[in-house]
Amino acid sequence: MSKNFNAKVFVFCPFFCNFAAVNHTLNVGGRLIELSSPIVMGILNATPDSFFAGSRRQTDREIAIRAQQIVAEGGVIIDVGGYSTRPGAGEVSVEEELRRLQLALEVVHREVPEAIISVDTFRPEVARRCVEQWGAHIVNDVLPSEEMFREVARLGVPYVLTSRAATTTEMLRALARDVNMLHSLGQKDIIIDPGFGFGKTVEENYDIMARLEQLQCLEQPVLVGVSRKSMIWKTLGTTPDEALTGTIALHAVALQKGASILRVHDVHEAVETIRIMEKLKH
Repeated sequence: MSKNFNAKVFVFCPFFCNFAAVNHTLNVGGRLIELSSPIVMGILNATPDSFFAGSRRQTDREIAIRAQQIVAEGGVIIDVGGYSTRPGAGEVSVEEELRRLQLALEVVHREVPEAIISVDTFRPEVARRCVEQWGAHIVNDVLPSEEMFREVARLGVPYVLTSRAATTTEMLRALARDVNMLHSLGQKDIIIDPGFGFGKTVEENYDIMARLEQLQCLEQPVLVGVSRKSMIWKTLGTTPDEALTGTIALHAVALQKGASILRVHDVHEAVETIRIMEKLKH
């Protein structure tokens, strides 16, 4: 069997993949982050309208307290967003998103200089300014585009590639194509996010979670962001405020299936879940 045929199997027949574990690393500004044990990305929303009210931070003091909390509870990455992506969220101008992110990034750098900072944006110009002017280390993109691919490759920072595909098969094919394109542009560190809650029904979200280990085919670290999302509280008939138990349950499943990064509102609980799952594994 030729090497070219193997490549075609990878792109078009994802179920032939080998699910063997890979010990991933990330190069963050020359600092090597080991992902042999999963890590936590804590959410800091510099917005007035994120779906979970407990995550909203708008003032200098609120941002500082949240950043300190994430690090104190064991979070390795702080994911800062200035534009809510919840269904029905209002439009935010580029200028307003930049204003919110500048404030938040400057405060986070001042309060927890040791933290790795991710900027949650789908706008290439916003990503560029956050990295070049305000020191963001990672770009977390929920709406991938070729323009963003070229920008992050030029910036040389790790990139979170999010999928809006509704099935695992579609997801693997699209992600394989995008990973290949990113590599051709010179992008080195790519993190895969299956995009729970983006373009998927509740049932589709659970179907993807049930097959999450198949994303190991792509040989990139996998980030899972299910924290307090509607796939949990709609299933339980509750609200985002009451979705912590369901979040922890899905985190345990995701870790069993190879997730390297958990993106969460509740850092302490996620860190403890990782510790328990690592104990079980070893």
